[in-house]
Amino acid sequence: MRALVFQHIGCEGLGLLGDFFSSRGVSSHPVSLARGEAIPDPTDFDCLVVLGGPMNVYEEERYPFLVPEDRAIRRAVAAGVPYLGFCLGGQLLAKALDAPVTKNPVKEIGFDEVVLTPAGREDPLFRGIADPLPVFQWHGATFAIPAGGVPLASSARCAQQAFRHGRAAYALQFHLEVTRSMVEEWLATYATEVAADGVHAPGILAEADRRLALMKDAAGRVFQNFLDVVERGLS
Repeated sequence: MRALVFQHIGCEGLGLLGDFFSSRGVSSHPVSLARGEAIPDPTDFDCLVVLGGPMNVYEEERYPFLVPEDRAIRRAVAAGVPYLGFCLGGQLLAKALDAPVTKNPVKEIGFDEVVLTPAGREDPLFRGIADPLPVFQWHGATFAIPAGGVPLASSARCAQQAFRHGRAAYALQFHLEVTRSMVEEWLATYATEVAADGVHAPGILAEADRRLALMKDAAGRVFQNFLDVVERGLS
Protein backbone atom coordinates (compact mmCIF):
# COMPACT_ATOMS: atom_id res chain seq x y z
CA MET A 1 0.00 0.00 0.00
CA ARG A 2 1.25 3.49 -0.90
CA ALA A 3 0.27 6.63 1.00
CA LEU A 4 0.76 10.15 -0.34
CA VAL A 5 1.44 12.63 2.47
CA PHE A 6 1.15 16.43 2.29
CA GLN A 7 3.33 18.15 4.91
CA HIS A 8 3.06 21.92 5.46
CA ILE A 9 5.85 22.58 7.98
CA GLY A 10 8.79 20.54 9.20
CA CYS A 11 7.69 20.17 12.81
CA GLU A 12 4.27 18.74 11.90
CA GLY A 13 5.14 15.34 10.51
CA LEU A 14 3.58 11.89 10.53
CA GLY A 15 4.69 11.08 14.10
CA LEU A 16 2.85 8.03 15.40
CA LEU A 17 1.19 7.48 12.04
CA GLY A 18 4.62 7.19 10.39
CA ASP A 19 5.63 4.51 12.91
CA PHE A 20 2.32 2.75 12.33
CA PHE A 21 2.72 2.81 8.55
CA SER A 22 6.22 1.33 8.86
CA SER A 23 4.98 -1.46 11.12
CA ARG A 24 2.26 -2.35 8.61
CA GLY A 25 4.46 -2.20 5.52
CA VAL A 26 2.80 0.92 4.15
CA SER A 27 5.08 2.99 1.93
CA SER A 28 4.64 6.71 2.61
CA HIS A 29 5.56 9.37 0.06
CA PRO A 30 5.88 12.71 1.91
CA VAL A 31 5.69 15.95 -0.07
CA SER A 32 7.13 19.05 1.62
CA LEU A 33 4.84 21.74 0.23
CA ALA A 34 6.62 24.63 1.95
CA ARG A 35 9.85 23.61 0.19
CA GLY A 36 8.12 23.70 -3.17
CA GLU A 37 8.21 19.98 -3.84
CA ALA A 38 6.05 18.93 -6.76
CA ILE A 39 2.68 17.38 -5.99
CA PRO A 40 2.21 14.03 -7.75
CA ASP A 41 -1.14 12.80 -9.00
CA PRO A 42 -2.95 11.58 -5.86
CA THR A 43 -4.85 9.00 -7.88
CA ASP A 44 -1.56 7.12 -8.32
CA PHE A 45 -1.65 6.30 -4.58
CA ASP A 46 -3.87 4.19 -2.37
CA CYS A 47 -4.64 6.99 0.11
CA LEU A 48 -3.89 10.63 0.86
CA VAL A 49 -2.88 11.91 4.32
CA VAL A 50 -2.81 15.68 4.88
CA LEU A 51 -1.09 16.97 8.01
CA GLY A 52 -1.45 20.11 10.09
CA GLY A 53 0.19 23.51 9.86
CA PRO A 54 0.00 27.08 11.17
CA MET A 55 -1.51 28.62 8.04
CA ASN A 56 -5.13 29.39 7.31
CA VAL A 57 -6.73 27.55 4.39
CA TYR A 58 -7.48 30.87 2.66
CA GLU A 59 -3.94 32.33 2.88
CA GLU A 60 -3.15 31.41 -0.71
CA GLU A 61 -1.23 34.61 -1.51
CA ARG A 62 1.08 34.09 1.47
CA TYR A 63 1.33 30.34 0.90
CA PRO A 64 1.00 29.75 -2.86
CA PHE A 65 1.31 25.98 -2.48
CA LEU A 66 -2.23 25.96 -1.09
CA VAL A 67 -3.55 26.47 -4.65
CA PRO A 68 -2.15 23.28 -6.24
CA GLU A 69 -2.77 21.43 -2.98
CA ASP A 70 -6.47 22.34 -3.16
CA ARG A 71 -6.61 21.08 -6.75
CA ALA A 72 -4.96 17.81 -5.73
CA ILE A 73 -7.36 17.29 -2.82
CA ARG A 74 -10.35 17.94 -5.05
CA ARG A 75 -9.01 15.45 -7.60
CA ALA A 76 -8.40 12.83 -4.91
CA VAL A 77 -11.87 13.18 -3.41
CA ALA A 78 -13.58 13.13 -6.80
CA ALA A 79 -11.71 9.92 -7.64
CA GLY A 80 -12.65 8.29 -4.32
CA VAL A 81 -9.08 8.14 -2.98
CA PRO A 82 -9.32 7.54 0.81
CA TYR A 83 -8.35 10.70 2.68
CA LEU A 84 -7.29 11.36 6.26
CA GLY A 85 -6.73 14.97 7.31
CA PHE A 86 -5.49 16.19 10.68
CA CYS A 87 -6.35 19.73 11.84
CA LEU A 88 -5.37 21.91 8.84
CA GLY A 89 -5.70 18.77 6.73
CA GLY A 90 -9.29 18.41 7.86
CA GLN A 91 -10.01 22.06 7.19
CA LEU A 92 -8.54 21.73 3.69
CA LEU A 93 -10.89 18.83 2.97
CA ALA A 94 -13.85 20.98 4.05
CA LYS A 95 -12.66 23.83 1.82
CA ALA A 96 -12.21 21.47 -1.14
CA LEU A 97 -15.81 20.37 -0.59
CA ASP A 98 -16.94 24.03 -0.59
CA ALA A 99 -17.71 24.19 3.14
CA PRO A 100 -16.52 27.32 5.02
CA VAL A 101 -13.62 27.30 7.45
CA THR A 102 -14.06 29.98 10.11
CA LYS A 103 -12.63 31.15 13.42
CA ASN A 104 -13.61 28.90 16.33
CA PRO A 105 -15.12 30.72 19.35
CA VAL A 106 -12.02 29.73 21.34
CA LYS A 107 -8.56 28.47 20.48
CA GLU A 108 -7.90 24.91 21.60
CA ILE A 109 -4.34 24.02 22.59
CA GLY A 110 -3.45 20.99 24.70
CA PHE A 111 -4.78 17.57 25.63
CA ASP A 112 -8.52 17.13 25.36
CA GLU A 113 -11.34 14.68 24.66
CA VAL A 114 -13.90 14.60 21.88
CA VAL A 115 -17.28 12.88 22.01
CA LEU A 116 -18.44 10.72 19.12
CA THR A 117 -21.82 11.41 17.57
CA PRO A 118 -24.24 8.49 17.09
CA ALA A 119 -23.01 8.29 13.49
CA GLY A 120 -19.41 8.44 14.70
CA ARG A 121 -19.92 5.48 17.02
CA GLU A 122 -21.14 3.47 14.01
CA ASP A 123 -18.51 4.70 11.55
CA PRO A 124 -15.75 2.31 10.41
CA LEU A 125 -13.03 4.82 11.37
CA PHE A 126 -14.01 4.76 15.04
CA ARG A 127 -14.91 1.09 15.37
CA GLY A 128 -13.73 -0.24 18.74
CA ILE A 129 -12.86 3.23 20.04
CA ALA A 130 -13.59 4.32 23.61
CA ASP A 131 -15.91 7.31 23.84
CA PRO A 132 -14.87 10.00 24.67
CA LEU A 133 -11.74 9.82 22.55
CA PRO A 134 -8.47 11.27 24.00
CA VAL A 135 -6.83 13.70 21.56
CA PHE A 136 -4.37 16.58 21.29
CA GLN A 137 -5.64 19.94 20.06
CA TRP A 138 -3.94 22.91 18.42
CA HIS A 139 -6.28 25.03 16.34
CA GLY A 140 -8.03 28.37 16.21
CA ALA A 141 -10.23 27.69 13.18
CA THR A 142 -12.99 25.18 12.58
CA PHE A 143 -14.75 23.65 9.58
CA ALA A 144 -18.41 23.44 8.73
CA ILE A 145 -19.82 20.10 7.60
CA PRO A 146 -19.95 20.04 3.78
CA ALA A 147 -23.05 19.03 1.85
CA GLY A 148 -23.36 15.29 2.09
CA GLY A 149 -20.92 15.10 5.00
CA VAL A 150 -21.58 13.13 8.18
CA PRO A 151 -20.61 14.72 11.54
CA LEU A 152 -18.63 12.20 13.58
CA ALA A 153 -17.40 14.00 16.72
CA SER A 154 -17.77 17.18 18.75
CA SER A 155 -16.56 18.82 21.95
CA ALA A 156 -17.84 21.47 24.33
CA ARG A 157 -15.60 24.13 22.82
CA CYS A 158 -15.76 23.12 19.15
CA ALA A 159 -18.99 21.78 17.67
CA GLN A 160 -17.40 20.06 14.67
CA GLN A 161 -14.44 17.85 15.46
CA ALA A 162 -14.67 15.27 12.66
CA PHE A 163 -16.65 14.36 9.57
CA ARG A 164 -16.75 11.82 6.78
CA HIS A 165 -17.62 12.59 3.18
CA GLY A 166 -18.45 9.80 0.81
CA ARG A 167 -17.09 6.38 1.62
CA ALA A 168 -13.62 7.21 2.82
CA ALA A 169 -12.75 10.92 3.06
CA TYR A 170 -12.17 11.86 6.72
CA ALA A 171 -11.49 15.23 8.34
CA LEU A 172 -10.28 15.37 11.94
CA GLN A 173 -9.99 18.75 13.67
CA PHE A 174 -7.73 17.20 16.31
CA HIS A 175 -4.38 15.42 16.34
CA LEU A 176 -3.82 11.71 17.00
CA GLU A 177 -0.37 11.51 15.44
CA VAL A 178 1.63 13.53 17.97
CA THR A 179 4.53 12.19 20.03
CA ARG A 180 6.09 13.78 23.11
CA SER A 181 8.94 15.18 21.03
CA MET A 182 6.42 16.75 18.65
CA VAL A 183 4.52 18.37 21.53
CA GLU A 184 7.78 19.76 22.90
CA GLU A 185 8.80 21.05 19.46
CA TRP A 186 5.41 22.69 18.83
CA LEU A 187 5.50 24.48 22.17
CA ALA A 188 8.95 25.83 21.26
CA THR A 189 8.24 26.60 17.60
CA TYR A 190 4.96 28.36 18.39
CA ALA A 191 6.18 29.92 21.63
CA THR A 192 4.92 33.39 20.66
CA GLU A 193 1.40 32.03 20.09
CA VAL A 194 1.57 30.03 23.32
CA ALA A 195 2.52 33.12 25.33
CA ALA A 196 -0.07 35.35 23.63
CA ASP A 197 -2.86 32.88 24.35
CA GLY A 198 -1.86 32.33 27.95
CA VAL A 199 -1.24 28.63 27.45
CA HIS A 200 0.53 26.98 30.39
CA ALA A 201 3.21 25.02 28.52
CA PRO A 202 4.71 23.39 31.66
CA GLY A 203 1.28 22.03 32.51
CA ILE A 204 0.93 20.44 29.08
CA LEU A 205 4.36 18.81 29.38
CA ALA A 206 3.69 17.63 32.93
CA GLU A 207 0.72 15.54 31.80
CA ALA A 208 2.15 14.60 28.39
CA ASP A 209 3.40 11.11 29.20
CA ARG A 210 0.15 10.02 30.85
CA ARG A 211 -2.12 11.57 28.25
CA LEU A 212 -0.05 10.35 25.30
CA ALA A 213 -0.11 6.79 26.67
CA LEU A 214 -3.91 6.93 26.66
CA MET A 215 -4.00 8.50 23.22
CA LYS A 216 -1.54 6.09 21.63
CA ASP A 217 -3.84 3.07 22.00
CA ALA A 218 -6.80 4.96 20.56
CA ALA A 219 -4.67 6.38 17.74
CA GLY A 220 -3.43 2.93 16.76
CA ARG A 221 -6.99 1.67 16.53
CA VAL A 222 -8.08 4.64 14.37
CA PHE A 223 -5.06 4.20 12.09
CA GLN A 224 -5.79 0.49 11.66
CA ASN A 225 -9.43 1.24 10.98
CA PHE A 226 -8.39 3.70 8.28
CA LEU A 227 -6.15 1.09 6.65
CA ASP A 228 -9.06 -1.35 6.76
CA VAL A 229 -11.20 1.21 4.93
CA VAL A 230 -8.46 1.66 2.32
CA GLU A 231 -8.00 -2.07 1.87
CA ARG A 232 -11.71 -2.66 1.43
CA GLY A 233 -11.63 -0.16 -1.43
CA LEU A 234 -8.75 -2.05 -3.05
CA SER A 235 -10.37 -5.48 -2.87
